[in-house]
Amino acid sequence: MRRTIDILSAGEILVDFVTAEFVQTLDEGTLFRRIPSGNPANLAINMARLGNNAMVAATVGNDDMGSTLINHLNRLGVDTSSVARVEEPTTLMLSTSSATASNLQVYRGADSMLSIRQFPFQSFENIGVFHSTCFALSKNPSQHVILQAAERAFRAGCLVSIDINYSEKIFPDRIEAKKTVSEICRYKALVKITDQDWKRLYEDDAPSPEAVLEHFLKIGASQVCFINDKGTWVGNGSETHSLPHRQGSLGTSDAFLAGYLTARLDDKNLLDSAIAGRKMSELKQLITDKVDRALIYEELE
Repeated sequence: MRRTIDILSAGEILVDFVTAEFVQTLDEGTLFRRIPSGNPANLAINMARLGNNAMVAATVGNDDMGSTLINHLNRLGVDTSSVARVEEPTTLMLSTSSATASNLQVYRGADSMLSIRQFPFQSFENIGVFHSTCFALSKNPSQHVILQAAERAFRAGCLVSIDINYSEKIFPDRIEAKKTVSEICRYKALVKITDQDWKRLYEDDAPSPEAVLEHFLKIGASQVCFINDKGTWVGNGSETHSLPHRQGSLGTSDAFLAGYLTARLDDKNLLDSAIAGRKMSELKQLITDKVDRALIYEELE
């Protein structure tokens, strides 16, 4: 059964300056495009596009870039009432457009300054999904605040969700990162991870999907979505399914998770949720505004 707020997405929102051309290193980049970014924001936007009530908890600077991010989310129908402004500058990131993994440099600022006061704990019983990221958990005070919020969300019956968007440049203490991921998983979390994230965090260049799913389920996750260049694997301990990528669906894991979570909130089963996620990944390339939710369920009929 759906709750009043479908998702509360907590963590980094930032401004990403992406090279206008495909390059391997930032040294090769000369022109950059400014893109409002951050996994929690991107997921909330895609959830809102599907007609979900989406909310973000984050911190931005009391500067022009902070205003840009808040205005961007508001225009796209995301509730920003839990976005706070602080004296630290808005976090910026430089990244390359690349056919493989992007080269990035992050200038940390306001993103890590989450406060416990930003979370509507009295309303957690009205929230369906509580989502965060490895990036957001990489630095205090946000790490401590998000872990506390995740525990309260779990106790209130929310589905806890974690995108393991790990980078050693952002979270250099790999042992601490693994420990933090394990702590989130204890709350029966939904885990989304790519093969590149797994490689960076667990130093394993060729993970098998089965081993990845088994690892997270063993440490407490309730369901796992693993994405590599061939397809997506989903599992919950009692069933496992794989879906090959199709043209237009690769590289849009935020859209996949939005479709998957929407289907779970609509009480779809594991396989149907994965199919809905893949369809949302494809639609994201074709539709830039609202998405009729019925479209992600076309293949189910």
